[in-house]
Amino acid sequence: MSVVLHIIARDLRLALRRPADLASVLFFFIIVASLFPLGVGPEADLLRRLAPGVLWVGALLATMLSLPRMFADDFHDGALEQLALSPHPLGLIVLGKTLAHWLVSGLPLAALAPLLGLQFDLPVDTLLILSASILLGTPALSGIGAIGAALTLGLRGGGVLLSLLVLPLYIPVLIFGAGAVDASMNGINPHAHLFLLAALTVGGVVFAPFAAAAALKIALE
Repeated sequence: MSVVLHIIARDLRLALRRPADLASVLFFFIIVASLFPLGVGPEADLLRRLAPGVLWVGALLATMLSLPRMFADDFHDGALEQLALSPHPLGLIVLGKTLAHWLVSGLPLAALAPLLGLQFDLPVDTLLILSASILLGTPALSGIGAIGAALTLGLRGGGVLLSLLVLPLYIPVLIFGAGAVDASMNGINPHAHLFLLAALTVGGVVFAPFAAAAALKIALE
């Protein structure tokens, strides 16, 4: 796992040199979550009903903002080709980049979500479930997104194509993530939704990087 940790540390250093990229993800999430209460009015019951879907859609779209840059910068400066020629499996390298993407996008969103949930008058226990669901679900978004980013690498208009590829695959994560928050608000045990999110994350983190690595080899040929 040393190569995975090395790639994570490398990508985190690069991300810290471009704080505007991280800020754009967080500001997008804040804007999306803040516009809905202003648009639909101050009715507390309506805001609580809308909260699970609105906050999860905002987190999903915010995660997508940084997907095109997951491999593009290394592809353009030749670093990706050098990584592919290294003796380490390309799948492990992609795994490191996927985890680094989650650390700079999904993890901050999970930390910020409870504060935005206060705008929707969510109770404290529901805010904790919201944060836990985003924390569990966003690694799956990064893993699935890595496949789409690899398939569209170097293509003109790749950002639009990337959205068309990954959005349908994001639907199960969105359903179970929003379902966990909705179940908590209605007094139902949300553990089933959280377990399914965890299963999707395990599949996305374990298997998706190797599918993305196969797509990267095609893009580099």
